[in-house]
Amino acid sequence: MVWLIVATLAASFIKGVCGFANTLVFTTILSFSFNNIQITPMDLIIGYPANVIIAWKERRQINWRISLPVAALIIFGNIPGIFMLKNVDTRTIKVIFGFFIIAMGIEMLMREKAGKKQKQSKIILGLIGVLSGLCCGLYGVGALLAAYMDRVTEDSHAFKGNLCFVFWIECTFRLIVYPCIGILNWQIFRQAVCMIPFMVLALVFGMKCCGHLNEMVIKRLVIIVLILSGIALVIQNLC
Repeated sequence: MVWLIVATLAASFIKGVCGFANTLVFTTILSFSFNNIQITPMDLIIGYPANVIIAWKERRQINWRISLPVAALIIFGNIPGIFMLKNVDTRTIKVIFGFFIIAMGIEMLMREKAGKKQKQSKIILGLIGVLSGLCCGLYGVGALLAAYMDRVTEDSHAFKGNLCFVFWIECTFRLIVYPCIGILNWQIFRQAVCMIPFMVLALVFGMKCCGHLNEMVIKRLVIIVLILSGIALVIQNLC
């Protein structure tokens, strides 16, 4: 229980600051004491209200022409990802995704230093969207989705608003499917619900800290966390 509280506090603080990466923090801390099939549904329950809170706070920045098509792509990729979570050893896939996330993070950092937005290919963005859904369905990690949103939003408020709105839709879908296929049960649900007060406390603190950082610092922080997420994903599944 102590490590569950620690994982919830750490993950929710990161969520408040960056808008994502909470799942990788949560999973990394709990991976020594829980199986992935237990961690993913717990993270879903704990993180669901966090996405609602951030999406509501940044609701004026949500661009429906961006978020709704992305949400559809995410759900499309979710379906095979969810069934792979239940039936397949996904370590190799996670390592591949990890290296892909690292490469995208480095490319984003170089693009940010260049100081100019490049025109994005709709085909590439669509592919990233579907892969993001597969990634979320497998283990709830939204790093690829964060990389996608960085390409199509202008500032940190739009980034967080659109990202967490899509997370909310995607999490609602998984919240319906998980109990139906036996991934989410009453015991896991009860454990996760007990962590929600800790989640709210750490989330609000993270959002307050974020309010004292300038736009460029937040942008760089998001990219660094993205790269670290990929590294953590690779290390966690190679060891």
